[in-house]
Order: sequence, then C-alpha cells, then structure tokens
Amino acid sequence: MNRMFHVPLSPFCRKVRLVMAEKRIELELIEERYWEQDPDFMRRNPAGKVPVLRMDGRVMSESQAICEYLEETVPNPPLLPANAAERFEVRRLVFWFDDKFHAEVTSKLLYERVNKKLMGRGYPDSKNVKAGAQSIKYHLDYLGWLLDQRRWLAGDVMTLADFAAAAHLSCLDYISDVDWNRNATVKDWYAKIKSRPAFRGLLADQVPGFPPPPHYADLDF
Repeated sequence: MNRMFHVPLSPFCRKVRLVMAEKRIELELIEERYWEQDPDFMRRNPAGKVPVLRMDGRVMSESQAICEYLEETVPNPPLLPANAAERFEVRRLVFWFDDKFHAEVTSKLLYERVNKKLMGRGYPDSKNVKAGAQSIKYHLDYLGWLLDQRRWLAGDVMTLADFAAAAHLSCLDYISDVDWNRNATVKDWYAKIKSRPAFRGLLADQVPGFPPPPHYADLDF
C-alpha cells in the first residue's frame, strides 16, 4: 500500500492527494505533526516538511517533484499537456499558487488562524490576517481573468494547475476565508472541480477544534 504522511489542511499534501485520486492510485494517509520533528519522520525527510510519500520502494518529498513523478509513472489520465508551451503554462500557474499565493494568502490566513493553534505558537497576528484577506481579492480576480479566456486555468483541459489552485482554495474554504461571491466564474470553476470524485477525500476531512462551515462539503455551495 502506498503511504503518505500528511496534515489535512496542507495545500501541498492536498495537491498530491488530488493527483493520486484522479489517477486512481490507492493511498493510505497518516497524519504527521511535522512541527514536532519526530526522529523517524526527520529520517524520512530531513527538511521536516509534508507531504512525504512512500511508493514503489521509494520515500519521496516535495509536492511538485512527487506530482511530476506520478505523471511520468502513471500517465493516465494526463495532468500535464503534451505540448511544451502548454506544459510551461501549467507549471507557471502551479508555482504561482505554491509560491506567490502561498506567501501572500495561505500563510497569512490558514497558518495564522489554524496552524499556530495546532502548533501551540500563540495567537493569530491581526496584521497578517488583514494582509491575507486583502491579497486574496487580487488572486481571485486573477483567476477570474484567466477563466474568462479559458475553460480551465491553463487551457481547454483540466491540469495540475487546477489541482494546485483548488488545493490552496479548499484549505481556505474550510475556514470560510474565500468570498465565492466575488467572481461567479471562479465559483463555477471551483464547483466543477469540487464535484470530481478525486475531491471526495478532501471534503471528508475534519480537523479537531476547527469544524468546517456547512457549505464546505456542499457540491452546490
């Protein structure tokens, strides 16, 4: 059995989970309190980060490297286009969310509201929360601009870019930090991807002390 060490509200773990579910790869999930730096976990990944995937006799870390490995070893259904220019656009958007969106939004909202409490690191920094709440508006507008020109974020078919974006937004939706009424096109896109069978595991997640809002698992919002 493939085994992944994860935390439920990690967008990087969720991205890998979505890819594996879409490709119908069986997966056992093990929650890991990575911030405690358990020696066994640190041996699996000296960087001390999740996700860590044990598969094919290998122990793999770094979500994007894992996703590309899965794409190469389990090519169907494809989540990266065959065309080099189209692959570039997918990777550009993946890094947009895993780097820029993560720094400007996820780390300011999710990490302040949830991770600090779970890790015992004090209370949310109101300045960070305010900055994240402001920044997400810009990112939702950018998503809307992309989707006004394309069926999916990177083009005419669903790709890893959509899963990367949905991984971050689903974490924030769990704590009611996404204004889905800001852009109807973005809301329709998320409803479409949220309805995929690959998303079911994410919608079933429960974090003790942080119950999700009623709309979180509602496919029709």
